[in-house]
Amino acid sequence: MAKILLKIITPEKKVFEELVDSVTLPTQDGEITVLPGHIPLISALTSGDIVARADSHEIPFAVVGGFIEVDRNSLDEARDIETTVSILADFAEHVGDISDTVIAEAEKRAAEIRAMKEHATDVDFEHFEAELERSLTRVKIADKWRKKKYK
Repeated sequence: MAKILLKIITPEKKVFEELVDSVTLPTQDGEITVLPGHIPLISALTSGDIVARADSHEIPFAVVGGFIEVDRNSLDEARDIETTVSILADFAEHVGDISDTVIAEAEKRAAEIRAMKEHATDVDFEHFEAELERSLTRVKIADKWRKKKYK
């Protein structure tokens, strides 16, 4: 059965690169699911969760902003890869890496940012807004996946 090579990359590091059966992700036009053989596509990502599925396991990630590229031109018949999905995210983190400590710190940081936002300049405001979105997304996605089984 054909597979998807999924790559999730942030400015800091490569977060994930594995073969998967499908990937569901949040775009500006709504949530989409990419299966092997998907048409080529470039789209902007929004905050939310990316869910890769491999061998009936769900592999969830929290993501904040970025772009996705779906490419069928880089086929790899030796590994039965029919489609490559490259995600260049502003921030991405495997849900398993979001511990209770990380959640508590994110909630605390979100409260601090909200308090500082009132006295911020325009440049600072954009920075605070990006940090706030990252913190809130971590908390929201971790809460969503906390009770589910995932890889």
